[in-house]
Amino acid sequence: MKDARRSGCPINLTLEILGDRWSLIVLRDMMFGNRRHFRELLTKSEEGIASNILADRLKRLLAEGLITKEDDPSHKQKALYSLTEMGIALVPVFAVMGAWGRRFLPVTEELSIRAELLEDGGPEMWAAFMEELRAIHTGAPAPARSVFGELQAAYEATVAARAG
Repeated sequence: MKDARRSGCPINLTLEILGDRWSLIVLRDMMFGNRRHFRELLTKSEEGIASNILADRLKRLLAEGLITKEDDPSHKQKALYSLTEMGIALVPVFAVMGAWGRRFLPVTEELSIRAELLEDGGPEMWAAFMEELRAIHTGAPAPARSVFGELQAAYEATVAARAG
């Protein structure tokens, strides 16, 4: 995959890897939903990815070095997908995309609360989140702050408020 590039333009190269919606959705779900098994990625996404598309995107993301795949130590028949440093480094990209979407598109409150918090938290929060993702996905030491926990709590509170 890495041999047949159209040009050396950084935007082109990035789009060749991330230029379809499903790759970004898979990475988003791994990053913000901590979905690391095929079945979780398949069934817990709001967008409803087909199994053949998911299998293809996981294969591509593996080949490009954005994720890794290993046997799940808790279940021999499952694979565990993890973000690599290359995948984790996309946190600022997702934060800016979320901020842009919140500004210009008809988002829902519960699905945009994480983007709002990341936008408000800025680069300091993004760095803390990347540090936590390194702990979750690469085995780095766990930081004191859990940005993942903050984002999840905000999402759950927003869902609860809308339901109540």
